[in-house]
Amino acid sequence: MKRVGIDCRFAASRAGLGRYTRELVTRLLAREDGLRYTLFVADPHEPWLEAIQKRDFDIIPANFRPYSWAEQGRFPLILGHANIDLLFAPHFNVPLLCRVPFVVTVHDLILHRFPNRASFLRQHAYRFVMAHSIRRARHVIAVSNFTQREILSIYGNRLRSKVSVIHEGVGGEFRRIPADRCREVLAKYAIDRPFFLYVGNAKQHKNVQALIDAFAIDHPANADLLLVTTGREADGLILRDDVRLLRDIDDDDLPALYSSAIAFVTASLYEGFGLPIIEAEACGCPVIALRKGAIPEVASPSAALLSSLDDLPGALRNPPASPAMSRRWDWEETAERTVGVLRRMIDSVPRNMIVSRFPINEQTS
Repeated sequence: MKRVGIDCRFAASRAGLGRYTRELVTRLLAREDGLRYTLFVADPHEPWLEAIQKRDFDIIPANFRPYSWAEQGRFPLILGHANIDLLFAPHFNVPLLCRVPFVVTVHDLILHRFPNRASFLRQHAYRFVMAHSIRRARHVIAVSNFTQREILSIYGNRLRSKVSVIHEGVGGEFRRIPADRCREVLAKYAIDRPFFLYVGNAKQHKNVQALIDAFAIDHPANADLLLVTTGREADGLILRDDVRLLRDIDDDDLPALYSSAIAFVTASLYEGFGLPIIEAEACGCPVIALRKGAIPEVASPSAALLSSLDDLPGALRNPPASPAMSRRWDWEETAERTVGVLRRMIDSVPRNMIVSRFPINEQTS
């Protein structure tokens, strides 16, 4: 049986990368595709691992900080001894000395466009590792057509044949929530007025301060703007009247917030995909967003896509209609198409690329 290793070190993150890894890996493990999986994790006791139904997979601890010397020096040794035929990295940062053939997912090229608060050294490391991974990978998965175009524009159109677009999905928990459950969640967070909702981090490209400032200029008098965000960037936000920040809310409460909001609103200048947009729409929540990045690709036709923030007041006073409750994005399809790539790449690896295997101590779940 062919063995695929998956770098799950980011799976516990609350960011989009964490959700992508958890949702996709959970579905890969539930399938019967003739593949055996080995998960490289930061912590073998992460709650999402305990929730996986299928038990015939292996876990190997690999708690190496991204872009660290330990990641570059020690992780390749673990990968080389892990008895795997292919490595799947849901993020692009494969160690430079990795001798195992690999497939990577690229979600965006944000640090090529927006440095955020990354140091010059981190930006340089990011670009160097990404360039290495994209050029060395057996195949690259882009989460949107927009991200594929970004990859080809920077690294060359000659890579087109090895870059596939596989969209992300939305979980079944994101659906229109009954009114009584919504009331419970609103009471839990002391929400007692109509509200527009933003969900996401507050990094530079998310443009959250500009959203706050635009909301303060003009918005419905009886409505608030709720920002579900966290991280050090959120500490620097200057809140205005009728703007409230909610930190670290329970993921289980998100569908009720989407279902209760007047609309989901974002001023993001760059999105490689845009999970909150499809999650909001799966809950029947209207979307107001700038026409940037992958947003026009993933948003439904009912979404209000703005040319600039100058158009925001009009959209707030006349929010778009609720989207049709169709399941346009499906993690099962994401998993099926991803397996197709993994199997093709395993079958195409020349025998002289298969790394010698040596047993190491594995913790089997």
